[in-house]
Amino acid sequence: MALNNTRGAWPVQQEAAAGAGLQILLLALLGATTGMGPAGWLTGLAFAATGWAVLSRAVHRSRLSSFGPANRVTLGRAVLVGAVTALVADSFRSAPPAALFVGLTAVALVLDGVDGKVARRTGTASPLGARFDMEVDAFLILVLSVYVSTRLGAWVLLIGGMRYAFVAAARRSPWLTAPLPPSTARKTVAALQGVLLLVAAAGLLPVAVDAGVVAVALALLTWSFGRDVRWLWRRSRPARTARAPRMLPTSPMPRMARMSRMAWAAAGDGWADGTTSSRRPAGRYPSS
Repeated sequence: MALNNTRGAWPVQQEAAAGAGLQILLLALLGATTGMGPAGWLTGLAFAATGWAVLSRAVHRSRLSSFGPANRVTLGRAVLVGAVTALVADSFRSAPPAALFVGLTAVALVLDGVDGKVARRTGTASPLGARFDMEVDAFLILVLSVYVSTRLGAWVLLIGGMRYAFVAAARRSPWLTAPLPPSTARKTVAALQGVLLLVAAAGLLPVAVDAGVVAVALALLTWSFGRDVRWLWRRSRPARTARAPRMLPTSPMPRMARMSRMAWAAAGDGWADGTTSSRRPAGRYPSS
């Protein structure tokens, strides 16, 4: 809901600052328990600072009167994603504890199904909340793709980069920005990406099995994006114009002959079925 003044704006801005503070606290805990190196620290701090700046600007532009419980759940998820990002950055130096990495990621994925339900039950759904949720999801998938790619190959990055490639393409092709209809299949495929990538990231299965799992995730995501792009493309095409009617001959004699043939044809149809209707019923014309 838009505000007519700035009363209450600062408490809403404090939510983003609180999220950044929690992010730093969680990084400190990770550093104490895992011995996280400079790469992990710098990446985690950069995530916290960037997230605080972007979220503060979005909250200011949306002029929310209250941050809302659903956005708080998403903010908590973002803090977990920042911790996972720091661990992935540090993994190039040493592998993170598997249980800790899988646990943080699993909680972030489970909470993905919570914030939407909270928003609907409390009546606090908003465009900002939907966008916030989507960006956190997309970034987590990108981070997991980077982590899994170190074991399976660079082709896994196609999963994490597909959504960002779509956004980049939409800047040059505005027809891609049209709203899509709700789709259970799209939501299911999106949810499976994180689950399947986490299965591969856990490293509990043979490499060939993990590669097959990730290949299934990539195939499903490609199908989902392809279906949506096709729908947007067909929607963007201009409507087909009706065919122009054929012009009658300009000479009076051929015109009279043509009209005579048409009259005889209509009369013949009437004699055949006891009416004077046209030969072709309306049902045979193609629907527009």
